Amino acid sequence: MSKVILEVSSRGAVNRRFRNALAGKAQGTRLSFNSPALLIKVLSGRRWDLLKVMTGAGPMTIREAARRMERDVKGVHADVHTLLAAGLLRKTGDDRIVFPYDAIHVDFTLRAA
Repeated sequence: MSKVILEVSSRGAVNRRFRNALAGKAQGTRLSFNSPALLIKVLSGRRWDLLKVMTGAGPMTIREAARRMERDVKGVHADVHTLLAAGLLRKTGDDRIVFPYDAIHVDFTLRAA
């Protein structure tokens, strides 16, 4: 199973994982965000729904993704580009989009201020 881990991490933690990866220690596929607010902003409800529709579906056009979600193409297009910029979606050589993972694990801790 191919899994991506979404986490809230400090720059120091990201740098430690980078050094560990250079030393040959497996780190898994991770996308780090500066804050829980940024993670939640990127993964709004509709974007999360888009990822659910695309999980295991293989490459598809934005129009096909919109059809499956019963949403307008323009809105899905904007969400796709946000998820591409975040690294969650990828473009294929024939200009389709794909969610290349089987699962998402979200990992962050909320502490008192």
